Amino acid sequence: METDNSTMVTEFILLGLTQSHTAQLLVFVLVLIFYLIILPGNFLIILTIRSDPGLSAPLYFFLGNLAFMDASYSFIVAPRMLVDFFSEKKLISYGCCITQLFFLHFLGAGEMFLLVVMAFDRYIAICRPLHYATLMKPKVCYALLLALWLGGFAHSIVQVALILHLPFCGPNQLDNFFCDVPQVIKLACTDTFIVELLMVSNSGMLSLLCFLGLLASYAVILCHVRNHSSEGKNKAISICTTHIIIVFLMFGPAIFIYTRPFQALAADKVVSLFHTVIFPLMNPLIYTLRNHEVKASMRKLLSQHIIF
Repeated sequence: METDNSTMVTEFILLGLTQSHTAQLLVFVLVLIFYLIILPGNFLIILTIRSDPGLSAPLYFFLGNLAFMDASYSFIVAPRMLVDFFSEKKLISYGCCITQLFFLHFLGAGEMFLLVVMAFDRYIAICRPLHYATLMKPKVCYALLLALWLGGFAHSIVQVALILHLPFCGPNQLDNFFCDVPQVIKLACTDTFIVELLMVSNSGMLSLLCFLGLLASYAVILCHVRNHSSEGKNKAISICTTHIIIVFLMFGPAIFIYTRPFQALAADKVVSLFHTVIFPLMNPLIYTLRNHEVKASMRKLLSQHIIF
């Protein structure tokens, strides 16, 4: 990566989550415990849904894919962050940085679209129950799944393409524990105003529009179930409440990070930690803990395979 006049940046130095060794050790222990407990739980959700024919409805099909996406998402940042806690100099090559950034936005955008699809599924199931079997056939579910993966890929390609056109020839210290657009852009040795505007309009507007659309859709669903029977109303409200919790956990940090100019704030790293490590692992478990069918199937699966 050499030019006639200067040597371009070939690696970045990650400044990490904090410079305090005590705080680093505390965060390491907490994240490791959380990671080792919750991550197997996500795989258990996938195994449960795959092994139980009674969980073949589109709701569980999408829940299994959510668990897979979140488990995959957690591998992008957390393992390297845990290793870097013990590294005196946290280096990441330019290529690895771009790769991390690509998968971060690929899976992140894919999950946003998946939450939109899950909201559509709930709307049809609750507001148009007579059309549900026709509209949410297996072929339709697979087509929606393919579309959201392609949407995530397209979004991520745009992010990476904009970054690849920027020259990096000066400072190479990233003030974070992973590579993301806001920190990488700041290191470019050129005026990045237009690129920042494009990034905000891409990631920021995508997050905000999906968030507002999801809230509106669940408001419509909750209004619709007011006249349902008590049992049906309670079940619908329970499902929608769970979805709304996930929407806030997913979109709250994303909106905070991507819908404003790329200026560092004190809360950025903490918000990024929850956005990239904590919340992705929690999402499927929140769904599961509020779903009686999945919990019952999970207990049955464990009782069949665990010998006391």
